[in-house]
Amino acid sequence: MKKTNILLTALFLLIGMASSHAQTTMEEFLAKWENSKAFTLEAIDKMPDDKLDDKLHESAMSFREQITHIGAAAANISKGFLLGGEMDFDPSAKPQTKAEMKEFINNAYDYGKKTIASLTEAQLSEKIDSFAGKITRRQMVGLLDDHTTHHRGAAIAYIRAQGIDPPGYRGI
Repeated sequence: MKKTNILLTALFLLIGMASSHAQTTMEEFLAKWENSKAFTLEAIDKMPDDKLDDKLHESAMSFREQITHIGAAAANISKGFLLGGEMDFDPSAKPQTKAEMKEFINNAYDYGKKTIASLTEAQLSEKIDSFAGKITRRQMVGLLDDHTTHHRGAAIAYIRAQGIDPPGYRGI
């Protein structure tokens, strides 16, 4: 019993130390956002052109739809909940080629980055009504990051289903 308590205490200390090194600044988040964009672009490059509309299940989005959804959500959440300005691209676009998909992702991520970077600490801390309930804008930024990761992960599964090695993981 005593040995178990010591091991549990050590584990919690390690978890605490690891979480103390978690992303804490806007600069760190924006670097992570750039890595997320690069990872998404690499995923697009890996998928064969003739497989963009394949689905792993009839109820699932295709690879193209997953990628387009990532960009549309980044743009629309930034505009609707994070005080984004006017967009110089159409967030409802339906890119057809990999080149168009990459341009769409670049535009959406860059718009998101500009929007998020412009938020003040007071704006990040402000509670807003959203589809996720009453949350802070900071929480919405986290939700946007998680949402992007979720759908990119699905897109990676499509790449693997083709027997292709996906791009290497990009973390922080």
